[in-house]
Amino acid sequence: MRHFLSLAAALTLAVPASAQAPSYDSTAPIAYMVDLSSGAVLYSRAADKRMPPASMAKMMTVLVAFDLIDGGKVNADKKILVGEDSWREWNNRGSSMFLGVNEQVSVRNLLHGIVTLSGNDATVVLAKGLAGSEQAFVGMMNEKARKIGMSNSHFGNTNGWPDEGVTYVTAKDLATLAKATIEEHPKLYEEYYGQHNFTWQGIKQPNRNPLIGKVQGADGLKTGHTEEAGYGFTGSAEQNGRRLVEVVAGLDTYNNRIKESVAFMNWGFGAWTTKPLYKKGTEVIEAKVQQGGSRSVPLVAPRDLAVTLPATQGGDYKVAVRYEGPLTAPIAKGAKVADLIVTTADGSTQQMPLVAGEDVGEAGIFSRIWNGFLSLFA
Repeated sequence: MRHFLSLAAALTLAVPASAQAPSYDSTAPIAYMVDLSSGAVLYSRAADKRMPPASMAKMMTVLVAFDLIDGGKVNADKKILVGEDSWREWNNRGSSMFLGVNEQVSVRNLLHGIVTLSGNDATVVLAKGLAGSEQAFVGMMNEKARKIGMSNSHFGNTNGWPDEGVTYVTAKDLATLAKATIEEHPKLYEEYYGQHNFTWQGIKQPNRNPLIGKVQGADGLKTGHTEEAGYGFTGSAEQNGRRLVEVVAGLDTYNNRIKESVAFMNWGFGAWTTKPLYKKGTEVIEAKVQQGGSRSVPLVAPRDLAVTLPATQGGDYKVAVRYEGPLTAPIAKGAKVADLIVTTADGSTQQMPLVAGEDVGEAGIFSRIWNGFLSLFA
């Protein structure tokens, strides 16, 4: 059964029926923006439409590599051989790191070659070096996509090269991929994304990220372009502790991708604002527990929680807690057990996780009998 808990009256405010969200008319056929500080979707156009990702697929290649590095399975200084087969297939084919045949290249430099230079050659060499074959690595990519909730995407190769529709994503799934990269690997994200340029083989190439140098706080992620896909970009920027992720796709020119990416992100920061709700670790409310050593468990914020609101309107919103219940012991501290639901003035909702603030073990037989007796009078 789904349970709702009302919060303190101080957090429950009137919702004017006439309120509207800020408007924006993107020039991109596909566009999506989410505020990671609250989870609020600020804009959505064709966000669930399947499309070829082009080089934006490389974000998943990088995320899998980040998992291996942070998981202690791969050292970033590990050297990988540039095999002759990989070199012949990918040397100067599309965007390139310009790797040399039989060259030994570290995982660290290959990642810079992928993230900053969008090297098709670097992507395949990294995949083969870490998984034995590109297809084995692709299997890891699809497994990771499943785990993070990219429910409408599939990868057929590691670099997004056209493959007759085997590889496809959606704008919403690309935003999910960006979110996972930023939140699961913050140190590696900072190290590799947002670099202005990278030099290899004496060739200095600029980062193709259209936001860098144009939008304050811009630090990622990837562009993509093929004739079939058009010009696309998944980008992120952080200002005053507030992080946005945008996805645009299907644009017709390189310059239009730059213009729309910058304008879209500036709209996200200018037309919207956030208000803090709860600091990380703050108890929000208690929920009843069945068959536990304790009859209730505190629900706490797993991170700083905020609500996103139109910058020009009043800050009216309603807050409630929703969980599938009743909760049943045992419950582990830190386990997600509920959602904080915020209804804003335009009638839209923002959903954030709440976790158990402490362990609740199973009650002994006598405690269960006693709790059952007490429940008769609750």
